[in-house]
Amino acid sequence: MAFIDLGIQGLQAWQRAQGRVADGLADATLQRRLEGMRFALGPYGVDPFGFDPAYIRHLIGPLAWLYRRYFRVQLSGIEHVPDGAALFVANHSGQLPYDGAMIGMGLFLEREPPLFLRSMVERFVPSTPFLSPALARCGQVLGTPDNCRRLLEAQQSILIFPEGVGGLNKSWDQRYRMQRTGTGFLRLAIEQRVPIVPVAVVGAEEQAPSFGSLRMAGRLLGLPGLPITPAPLFGLVPLPSRYRISFGPPMRFDGDANDEDAVIRAKADEVVACLQKMLDRGVAARRHVFW
Repeated sequence: MAFIDLGIQGLQAWQRAQGRVADGLADATLQRRLEGMRFALGPYGVDPFGFDPAYIRHLIGPLAWLYRRYFRVQLSGIEHVPDGAALFVANHSGQLPYDGAMIGMGLFLEREPPLFLRSMVERFVPSTPFLSPALARCGQVLGTPDNCRRLLEAQQSILIFPEGVGGLNKSWDQRYRMQRTGTGFLRLAIEQRVPIVPVAVVGAEEQAPSFGSLRMAGRLLGLPGLPITPAPLFGLVPLPSRYRISFGPPMRFDGDANDEDAVIRAKADEVVACLQKMLDRGVAARRHVFW
């Protein structure tokens, strides 16, 4: 019954939001903030990864509406965000990466000066029809060490979800529990001498709670699976849970990027432990999933 109630409350909140869709779609301030940013583009108006600022201009309004009116994001810790290149390391959930979009919008809307965040995407994304070219034009990049290294060397800030697909496909009973991560992000932070900013997202677990996965059906579409969820269209239309995003103080790690796995793993586990504490605090502090 709790699962049914969750779905009903979400749909009711979604219906209440429909009358406010126009908010944020024609905000001239958004365009001015975007135009005030400087991007290193090639002769054809895109960067080497296919990022196209002109394409973003058509999405800023709808994304701002999602941020302000649909997920009603509450942001904290923005003062911890450093200038210059950094790795933003966050928990991952919700089936589709609305969490990444809302983290990026928070840094664009609420930081002075605004920060444009690049994101590393999973390896299955380039083979996904329609989704792959759209994400590339929005500035998302295939998550390889070389791509990450090139962006950091260009003083770009990058968002990484070290849980990977395991974070997206968490079952309901594993919500807000960090899954095992890789260590590549830690090696890159040491190699490039950039800070790691932990980012905790509370709310995305409830946007499309998963009670199972149709893996065979997902593979036919080139996806890891199709979730069994009360959110419409397998989570493509998320439930309007309220997002609470917090940025922690930057973490810096010394040492050798080529250290033994056990040494790097211990440092990566420090980041995971920090994220878990931030998530525990965020979940305990909220009063309700949808408001």
